[in-house]
Amino acid sequence: MPLAGSTGLLLVTLAVGGWYYQHALKYESTDDAFVAAHVVMVSPKVASYVATVAVGDNHRVRVGDLLVTLDARDFEARLAQAQANLRAARARYQAARVHVEVIGTTTAAGVQQAAAGVEAAHREVEGARSRLAQAQAQVAAAAAEATRAETEAARYDRLLAVHAVSQQEREAALASHRSTAAQLEAAQRAEQAAGDRLRQAQAQLGQAEAQLAGTQAAPVEVAYSRAQAEQAAAEIAQGEAAVRQAALDLSYTRIVAPEAGHITKKVVEPGDFVQPGRTLLAIVPEQVWIVANFKETQLEHMHAGQPVVITVDAYPGERFRGHVESIQSGAGAAFSLLPPENATGNYVKVVQRVPVKIVVDDAPDPTHPLGPGMSVVPTVRVR
Repeated sequence: MPLAGSTGLLLVTLAVGGWYYQHALKYESTDDAFVAAHVVMVSPKVASYVATVAVGDNHRVRVGDLLVTLDARDFEARLAQAQANLRAARARYQAARVHVEVIGTTTAAGVQQAAAGVEAAHREVEGARSRLAQAQAQVAAAAAEATRAETEAARYDRLLAVHAVSQQEREAALASHRSTAAQLEAAQRAEQAAGDRLRQAQAQLGQAEAQLAGTQAAPVEVAYSRAQAEQAAAEIAQGEAAVRQAALDLSYTRIVAPEAGHITKKVVEPGDFVQPGRTLLAIVPEQVWIVANFKETQLEHMHAGQPVVITVDAYPGERFRGHVESIQSGAGAAFSLLPPENATGNYVKVVQRVPVKIVVDDAPDPTHPLGPGMSVVPTVRVR
């Protein structure tokens, strides 16, 4: 009987050992593994006082759920001011456009009127010159006639002295002399008046030409008006950008959840003054994975896609399913803060560990949540 008992124990030991050996050939496992996740740090984008906090520690939130509201009164005032500035810019632009149209219309009419005035002034100058030339010819003729009459009167005086002509003939000569002298004086006055009219016409021509020159400079004024309209249009674009920025800043006073998950590390309370960059709370998403640090000697037959059974220290009776997603290109020690330096001469060979990323295939279980840092034991089937 003792021999039979020993034989049975040996057979059981061999069976267990054989099973363990077969299991060891097919599976690789490690207890140097933990849960990892992309923890989302929530920070404000504007500086203000906290009005309300809508969540607490470990609360579950969905995407878009309200987390924190900030005091929005300053941002509402800035938005109203930006909108008022935009309305003023649009009014200035409309006024500038109307001014451009008015300037363009009046400028064209002014140029035509000034050109017509110059042409009329030219005609008036030419007429005045013609009348002056005519008056000068009349003066010359009257002067010649007056000289002749004066000479004739003097001759009659001499003839009268020798009684060669009668007194009546002398009186007629004197009358003719006085008449031609009066005609000469009238012609001279007409010449002076024609000269005055010519000078006046020339002055009017100068004024008309100056007015025309002024209207010819009007395109510069039109260009200036158009530049003002373009500046007003640019102010509209600037005002619209300011309104969008003010509206965006106002929207930032409502901080919502960017990711679904659970609230952790909440360090914000109503009344706090917060600034951009300060972490208010963190959200741990439901999508997690496993980082398993296998020994380099365990990686010979391991590759992406292999199935994994995961046990979690927090839930001893539960099993989670997953698969190997990737294997890091390098040992974890090589990426540490102080990587080993094997060229110092004191080299001691140590089996390195290589991080392996394992994705959990099971849907999140609210009764057994997985969080970053939890210890797990993954078992990978490599054969």
